[in-house]
Amino acid sequence: MSRVCSVCGKGRMSGNAVSHSNRKTRRSWAPNVQKVKVNTEKGGVKDVYVCTRCLRSGKVDRA
Repeated sequence: MSRVCSVCGKGRMSGNAVSHSNRKTRRSWAPNVQKVKVNTEKGGVKDVYVCTRCLRSGKVDRA
């Protein structure tokens, strides 16, 4: 599953996981992306991956 929002382009971020002893190892954060049915401009329905921030703010027209 592609972890990129089709509306805003939000994707995976990376950084360091820091332990109690202050050792650093690489880790990543994935956005909360949901597969939803969206109405297109031509009147069809399409399955796209949209982050929950775009869903909540109403940036997509759900089918």
